[in-house]
Amino acid sequence: MRDAHAKGYGLVRGEVEILDQLPAEYAQGIYATPGRHDALMRFSNASPHAGADKQLGSATGLALKIFDIDGPTLLEDEPDTRTFDYALVNAPIFFCNTVEHYLFIQQLALELPAYFAQGAPGRHRFYRDFVTGKGTLSEDEWAWDEFLAFLKASQRPSVPLLLSTHWTIGAVRHGDYIAKVRIAPDPASADAVVQRTMDLESAAAEVFRPALVAELQDRPYAFDIQVQLCADVDRMPVEDLTVEWPEQLSPFVTVAKLRLPRQDISGDDNLKRMDALSFNPWRVTDAHAPLGDIMRARKEVYRHSSVLRHRLNHQERQEPRSADEVLP
Repeated sequence: MRDAHAKGYGLVRGEVEILDQLPAEYAQGIYATPGRHDALMRFSNASPHAGADKQLGSATGLALKIFDIDGPTLLEDEPDTRTFDYALVNAPIFFCNTVEHYLFIQQLALELPAYFAQGAPGRHRFYRDFVTGKGTLSEDEWAWDEFLAFLKASQRPSVPLLLSTHWTIGAVRHGDYIAKVRIAPDPASADAVVQRTMDLESAAAEVFRPALVAELQDRPYAFDIQVQLCADVDRMPVEDLTVEWPEQLSPFVTVAKLRLPRQDISGDDNLKRMDALSFNPWRVTDAHAPLGDIMRARKEVYRHSSVLRHRLNHQERQEPRSADEVLP
C-alpha cells in the first residue's frame, strides 16, 4: 500500500476547463491556454493505515491527474507523459517543515494506533514524542509549531469528500509568481449535496466512500481550481508550512473548473484501477515546479514509493495516455 493515503475512496472521472480571459498574473503556465482536458481524481484518507474510517480520522486527500498537457514534466524518467498531477490535502497548513522532522513524525503516525489505544497516558506520550522528536531534538529545536499545526489539522470537522477543500501542501511556481493552489467545492454543487455530515463514530466501517458513491450516482458535481499568489514572502512563507497564507493579503482566484459527470464508482474494479495509478506533485511542467524543502523531497520519495509498490503488487507501472485507458 501507499506509505501515506493508503486507503482510497474512489477513482472519479472529470473534465478540467481552463478559463478564458484570466488576469495576466493568473494566466500562467498551463493556465495561459484556455481549453478542456479529461481528468481523473483519487479521493483518499491521509492516514498510512487502511481500516475502518473511525480509526483513520478526518484528514483526507485529493489527487488530480489532468491529460493532454503540452510540455515535458519535471520527472526525468517520465518527461513525455503529457499528464499533470496535483496531490492535495484537506488543510491549508502542514505539520512539518523539514525532512528531518518528517522522518520521526511519519514513524509516530505509523505507531499512532498503539499510542492512542493506551488512553490518556498514551496520548500524552505521543504529544511528548512529537514535540521532542522522541528525545532526539534539543530544547531549542522542539517541534512546537509543527505540533500545533498537527493539532489544528487533526481537529478539522469530518465532512463529505465533495464538501471538502484541498490544498497543495506547500508553495509552487505559478509561471513568474509563487503560489498555492486549492480545489474547492463549487458553491452551487455544494448546496445540492444531500449527506452533509460524516459520523465517524458510527458502527459502519465505511463512511466516506458510500456517501461519495451515492452523490455521484445521483447528480453531477463541480469544483473550482483556485490560485493564491504570494504577496509578502514574510507573511506568506515558502519554507514554513505551518503558516496559513492570509487571504486578506491575496485572495484565491478561480482559474479552472473541474466538472464531474454522474457516474457509478461503486464496483471493486474501480478501487483496483485507482490503486494502480500513481500521482506525483512533480509530474508537472517547469512553470509549476514545487518549492521548498518538503516539496523537493516528495519528488524522489513519491517516485521510488510508486516503483516499489507496483513491483510488489505485480502491477505494470505505466502512466496512462488518456482517462479512457483507465475508466473505459
